[in-house]
Amino acid sequence: MIARILPALALALGLGFTTPAPAQIGGPVTGIPTNPAPSGFSAEELELQKALQGGRIGGRISIPDAQAASLVQPAGRDWRAFHNVTLSWIGGIAVLGMLAIIGMFYATRGRIAIDSGRSGRTIQRFNLLERSAHWMTAGSFVVLALTGLNLTFGRWLILPIIGPDAFATITLWGKFAHNYLSFPFTLGIVLLFLLWVKDNIPNGRDVGWLKAAGGLFGHSHPPAGRFNAGQKMVFWITVIGGTLVAISGYVLIFPFWATDIAGQQLAHIVHGVISVLMIGAMLGHIYIGSVGMEGAFDAMGSGQVDLNWAKEHHSLWVEDEMKKARETIAPNAKVAGAD
Repeated sequence: MIARILPALALALGLGFTTPAPAQIGGPVTGIPTNPAPSGFSAEELELQKALQGGRIGGRISIPDAQAASLVQPAGRDWRAFHNVTLSWIGGIAVLGMLAIIGMFYATRGRIAIDSGRSGRTIQRFNLLERSAHWMTAGSFVVLALTGLNLTFGRWLILPIIGPDAFATITLWGKFAHNYLSFPFTLGIVLLFLLWVKDNIPNGRDVGWLKAAGGLFGHSHPPAGRFNAGQKMVFWITVIGGTLVAISGYVLIFPFWATDIAGQQLAHIVHGVISVLMIGAMLGHIYIGSVGMEGAFDAMGSGQVDLNWAKEHHSLWVEDEMKKARETIAPNAKVAGAD
């Protein structure tokens, strides 16, 4: 046995040991030597050489799927280290970091109120189609986020609490939900892009809004159109990030349809990293759009927002809407006067 291992070690380390006489693989029944191994080494020695050099170790199969012949795939070790260690750190920092920021902001700033109080008058901010596209995308994203986080952190956080049987059931149904809800999520991304891209093109006013931090730390509200710079950032994070997550996700749902094992691993890395970063960003968006700011939820709830809220946070948009209303009413007024 030692006589076989030493030559493989010598070859792996690049040393100039003299190789022994060619070894051959015996036949399965008669023991007659067949299929001599190249370079004078037996199959066992060649596999040992590959293992020592970190190479791929494979076997022979009789089914059409050539991927099944891989026993040890070196890049798989790097992928496993990413999934078990790197992704967990990135996800933990993104999610827990954002929750910490939200907690500190609420503790110091509190809920952002309407400075001039509610006026009792409302203006339509989003119509039914816009709200439906938003909630379809948002609802799908929440389920996708929870089921995805379960795949990353569930074995350490949930499994010890509920046990293996319950965890296996939850994870199985979560996988089904994750796969199927990817389709309405993708459709929602497309709809939101078509509906809102014209109002989310960055412009010079966004620089002033960012310099003033959107009035989040004071009572001055920089002028903004239908979407301010912060909302535009959320829009492009959703559209670009959601597109990359969807594409990489479909590569994983339909494995080896468009790429090899290296492409599958790259798709998983892209999918995992962008997903946890999006989850962190959406936590901030959810906070501001609900408990963090008075009157903000109405925009996606009823679609009607208080006029004072709209003037404080989207003054330029309100001016445009008022101008459109006057232009619509004025011709009718002239006709009525003529009578």
